[in-house]
Amino acid sequence: MRMLAATGIFHPEPGGPSTYLRAFLPEWQARGHEAQVLTFGEGPVDIYPYPVSRVSRRGPYPLRQWRYFERARQLWPDHNFAFVHSLGVPLPRSLHPRVGKVVGDQAWERAMNRSWVPPDTDVDDFQTASYQNPLIDVSRRIRSRRAQNYDHVIVPSEYLKRMVQGWGVPEERITVIYNALNHGGESVAGAHLPEGFPASEGPVVLAVARFTPWKNLHMIIQAVARLPDVTLIIAGDGPLHASLVAQIEQHALGERVHLVGRIPREYMPGVYQSVDMTVLYSSYEGLSHVLLESLQAGTPVVASDKGGNPEVVRHEENGLLVPYPSVEALTVSIQQALDQHDRLAAGTHIGMERFSWEHMVEQTIALLEQF
Repeated sequence: MRMLAATGIFHPEPGGPSTYLRAFLPEWQARGHEAQVLTFGEGPVDIYPYPVSRVSRRGPYPLRQWRYFERARQLWPDHNFAFVHSLGVPLPRSLHPRVGKVVGDQAWERAMNRSWVPPDTDVDDFQTASYQNPLIDVSRRIRSRRAQNYDHVIVPSEYLKRMVQGWGVPEERITVIYNALNHGGESVAGAHLPEGFPASEGPVVLAVARFTPWKNLHMIIQAVARLPDVTLIIAGDGPLHASLVAQIEQHALGERVHLVGRIPREYMPGVYQSVDMTVLYSSYEGLSHVLLESLQAGTPVVASDKGGNPEVVRHEENGLLVPYPSVEALTVSIQQALDQHDRLAAGTHIGMERFSWEHMVEQTIALLEQF
């Protein structure tokens, strides 16, 4: 079978679709199949074991979209189906069958990033709420129509399956295939820390996230501020960086709260192993790789009870689920998890077989071979 993998980003650019396709396509080829990548962006095209076609992002947005559309139209006759990794890539209407991988609500993210809605807007409420801004309704309708146009949809959680059903996609055309670990070559054994990584004699809590409103890092800082013996390390970056710095300075937390920037992937197993707990208090998660990576490293987690988190965190077994939103509940749960650290750490392996790379590959290939 010949697959056209249509995506908005690809290696060497960072991001979920880039990482996923770079690892998955060799597995597809190992089954005797062929693949070609179509993506936006600049970069090499001749270093991969499959053809890669790149559409430049230079020029006005409509022109870029047209170039991608035309390239897809030209490439399509040589392929059996399209494996699409973004609802936003422009594809000819006649390009079928197409299987889409949906990992979130791009309409909600766009509304949040463009301040069309308040920064605390819940993604579940966003699905049906009424707004005065007509651009929100247009964005939601476009997202839903594009999802409905897929012949089949892959989602990484039961939570997202229910959301996509709400967009008008029939249940029988949606398959849950959990995200996977161990596909990037990182090893937990022999892990090490980046140079200059903060050290502490007391309990250390880790947060790994992009600095966006729905990650609620400010609430984690508030919770840690109430726990005077706890150190918080925040890894990542994003548009709220200045706001977090100001919060840390305002409350004189510079000795206990450290913003360390983005950490290269090869160091992350060591980072997880060096801390007592990972905290993820986001208002939305499709299925969090941060939770999976922490549990794989043997580090228990404290997470909000939102999105796909309850499908990963088994409350009181490998971590704690916290009602959202409540700084008080988060503070209590962090302290409780520290008090029960050894017991929770002993359970971090529970249920992790669901998230193995081999399991994900077999499920995905079995589905794609139907097209």
